[in-house]
This record gives sequence, structure tokens and C-alpha cells, in this order.
Amino acid sequence: MRDFLAIENTGQFKGRYHILGGVISPMDGVSPSDLNLDSLIKRVEAEQIEEIILALPTTVEGDTTGYFIYKKLKDKPLKITTLARGVAVGDELEYTDEITLGRSILHRMPYEGSSSKRSS
Repeated sequence: MRDFLAIENTGQFKGRYHILGGVISPMDGVSPSDLNLDSLIKRVEAEQIEEIILALPTTVEGDTTGYFIYKKLKDKPLKITTLARGVAVGDELEYTDEITLGRSILHRMPYEGSSSKRSS
């Protein structure tokens, strides 16, 4: 519920939600059948959903859950996206872990006002 409220409080999302109720975690005994995944797949099949945003934790379990959902829905006519990951506003690079910093570099964005056609 806190994740839902965090997203809602941004005021940036105007769509509908589907709460999974957790993430796949074999170590904790949580399998796909323990989550609200079947109802998500049924919604995709029954409704005209154009995009699913995977707002999952940036953990192995979150990545596993995202991949599981992707595999189940990859043949459906919809866009599957995930929240951006990277260095948080206000963070110091020297305190950022290597994985986060690496992903930030790989998924970098053009600087506001600059040409996005140049590459390094």
C-alpha cells in the first residue's frame, strides 16, 4: 500500500493500478501463484490496456517478477515498461553502488537543451 501511495503522491500517473501483493521470492516461499498475477493477465486479455508499467523493487526478486510478467505478456499488443533506475537526485556519486551507477550510464538521457543525436 505504501508503494501505491508513493506513486499516487507524485501526481504524475493518471492511469489505473494493479497491485500484485508482493514479488516472487522462492527464499521466502512466495511463488507466482501467491501473487495477483492471474488477475493481471485476465485484465490484459479483457481490457484494452496499452501499457503496463512495472513498478517493482530494484532487487533480484523485483527483477524476477518483472521478467515473469514480461514472459507471460510479451505476445500481447501492449507496451511493457519499467520505472527508470539510476542515481537519485541529491546523491553523491562516490556513495552510489556500482550497479546503480552502471545502469545510470547505460540508460543516460540527453542533457536538457542539447542534441540527442551525438553519441560518445
